[in-house]
Amino acid sequence: QLQASGGGSVQAGDSLRLSCAASGRTFSGGDMGWFLQSPGKEREFVATIKRSGSLPYYADSVKGRFTIGRDNAKNTVYLQMNSLKPEDTAVYYCAATARSGGLFYTRMSSYEYWGQGTLVTVSS
Repeated sequence: QLQASGGGSVQAGDSLRLSCAASGRTFSGGDMGWFLQSPGKEREFVATIKRSGSLPYYADSVKGRFTIGRDNAKNTVYLQMNSLKPEDTAVYYCAATARSGGLFYTRMSSYEYWGQGTLVTVSS
């Protein structure tokens, strides 16, 4: 129900735009998020956005470089990644929850639905 795309291999300083297409209730119900998982590491929070499309929230490591957005009419959430660094290399996962409360959902356990992941490789 969540299909992520847009990954690829780029040079440091380049940009990529990830997309996550959702179907049914997985999209319209609540907040959406992006996580990444680097080789040998646990999955970690990248960004989240409220159901309304407002109030994005970012991990410190990507703040100022990444932008999360969503188009509810297209059932899609985006992650614009600029000024990519080699340490951004990871599999990126989109996630969805039916909730959209006052909190920013930064934990994996807050999301009920997950995409399959898309690989981003940044070389120096």
